[in-house]
Amino acid sequence: MSNLSPDVLVIGAGPGGYVAAIRAAQLGQSVVVVERSELGGVCLNVGCIPSKAIITAAALKERIGHADRYGIMVGEATVSMPKLIEWKAGVVKRLTGGIGVLFRNHGIEHVAGTAKFTDRKTVSVETDDGPLAFTPKHTIIATGSRPIEIPGFAFDGEDVISSTEALALDRVPDHLVVIGGGYIGLELGIAYRMLGAEVTVVELLGGILPGTDPELSKVVGRNMKKRKIRTMLSTKALGWKKTGEGLAVEVEGRKGRLEIVCDKILLTVGRRPNVEDIGLAAAGVGQDDSGFIGTDMHCRTNIDGIYAIGDAAGQPMLAHKASKEGIVAAEVIAGLKSACDWVTVPAVIFTDPEIASVGLTEAMAAEQGIETGVGKFPFAANGRALTLDHAEGFTLIVAEKETGTVIGVHIVGPDAAELISEGALAVEMGASLEDIALTIHPHPTLPETMMEAAEAALGHAIHIYQPK
Repeated sequence: MSNLSPDVLVIGAGPGGYVAAIRAAQLGQSVVVVERSELGGVCLNVGCIPSKAIITAAALKERIGHADRYGIMVGEATVSMPKLIEWKAGVVKRLTGGIGVLFRNHGIEHVAGTAKFTDRKTVSVETDDGPLAFTPKHTIIATGSRPIEIPGFAFDGEDVISSTEALALDRVPDHLVVIGGGYIGLELGIAYRMLGAEVTVVELLGGILPGTDPELSKVVGRNMKKRKIRTMLSTKALGWKKTGEGLAVEVEGRKGRLEIVCDKILLTVGRRPNVEDIGLAAAGVGQDDSGFIGTDMHCRTNIDGIYAIGDAAGQPMLAHKASKEGIVAAEVIAGLKSACDWVTVPAVIFTDPEIASVGLTEAMAAEQGIETGVGKFPFAANGRALTLDHAEGFTLIVAEKETGTVIGVHIVGPDAAELISEGALAVEMGASLEDIALTIHPHPTLPETMMEAAEAALGHAIHIYQPK
């Protein structure tokens, strides 16, 4: 029998919800988690984790194709999508199964069902065995988000697909049209190009990766061009139809109206919070104009005892931000002094090359009236990057000119996702350029670019020439 009056009821078991549940249980709270689908939410099941599995496999296939550069002679690599999907599913199962074990070890009850507030204090949950009415002391909303549709491109799971279906294809498409040049579209588009598909990207705006520093996205754009990925900017997708040749996508751009024939359409134009059907009005919970739930720095909504975290609570819609908010909400409920008082949240894009960014760019600092000093070091001058045969891009550090305090780190290049944590720590702790430059980094490694970028900002980088 379920505990109908737990200390904490968590709605959603994604990277925000399950982390909140575990932290609350660690702090002695009785916890019930309502999740209508699989533990781990979008991130673990049909997002972050499976996409990186496919990206890893795609990169390996491409690398094998270039092995003769290193004197290694192999035949042409072919891809069995069913085997790749099976391996991906094994990775996902291991992680989601681990959450289940952690729930059992912490005494957390998982209720499979759909939750909805009926008033400020009551949450009704529809399960296969009938409805349950919970009256928790505290409720954490962690319902995540879903892909956005646009007119003329309703998801059907077969011809017009979201990232969910793109991560479970039984074959590599002959020609994939990606509508949306943001990070999800480019991560998957580049991966499927590596796997052998012809890829066309249609982007409404004038550049790829909107919101990303153009200096970083340009490097990715050049690589896309080398891979013969067709990129149509300032172009609107109007609709599609089936023809004898396949799926004809009609677009309108700089060259007027055109048709692109393909066999799959991947729509990745953004995500919206899953908050419409959870009874927010009945509970009196406030939302902003975009539908996000309003919260304070303690993850509290306008209603006492109700909290919101992750994608439901607004930008940035990132798994690691959701997890941190989950910890904060659980600690606030337990009476600890906890808050969302971080300086910045790092962001990573798993294109090739990868992009990772934390803190302010030069342009953002200028808008705030901050005078900056900048250090930039290319991977082409880094020994480890050259031995990896992946030396495109650079590491860039932005610092306050007067104090030398690091306020931003931006990387495009090999393993940028692994390198950015040093930058995040530097920004969070208010480290100076000298702190990074004087820290001995092991050689030969990619993190040396961080040290040398700091040295470049100070005017004495060793491995690049800086005119006086």
